[in-house]
Amino acid sequence: MDAFEQLRASVPDTAKDIRLNLQAVLRGGSLSDSQRWGVAAAAAVAARHPRLREAVLAAASAAAGPAVVDDAKAAASLMAMNNVYYRFRHMVGKPIYGEKPAGLRMNRLMQPATNRADFELMSLAVSAINGCEMCVRAHEKTVTESGLTADHVNDAVRIAATIYAAAVALESAEAPASRPLLAEASVSGA
Repeated sequence: MDAFEQLRASVPDTAKDIRLNLQAVLRGGSLSDSQRWGVAAAAAVAARHPRLREAVLAAASAAAGPAVVDDAKAAASLMAMNNVYYRFRHMVGKPIYGEKPAGLRMNRLMQPATNRADFELMSLAVSAINGCEMCVRAHEKTVTESGLTADHVNDAVRIAATIYAAAVALESAEAPASRPLLAEASVSGA
């Protein structure tokens, strides 16, 4: 059993649906293997769960190659920056910030190791995880204008949602059980 399957099997029974969805979303659908595993890898990096990230990156490298993994890491990193910046501009809603140059380097977006459409699909998935409406809209538009369909977008976001949910499920299973508040009050003498 490879590292990804071991990880998938370790998703707790409280998240059985997520364990089953991990298997389902990474098979078939409208995405190529490179697209599927690139999105999964970018989502795993964005989800920030070390064990999940390493297992998905290893599976992605084996299934789609190191260039896809490099693009996934780059997309997750760039979107970590862009999603904060553009989400801020959107949330504040003041035109003055829209008039200011971002001044943030994003050369990799224009020069991916694989291809622009797939890099944009990875960026869309990460932007969905990070909750940046402006970025989601911009990447969805670029992806569909490049020839990918609503099915591609839907499948990519399903993968991102499931990878993120797996990170949450694994983290909750690994967290120590907390003490009840009543017990804390008794111990402190309150």
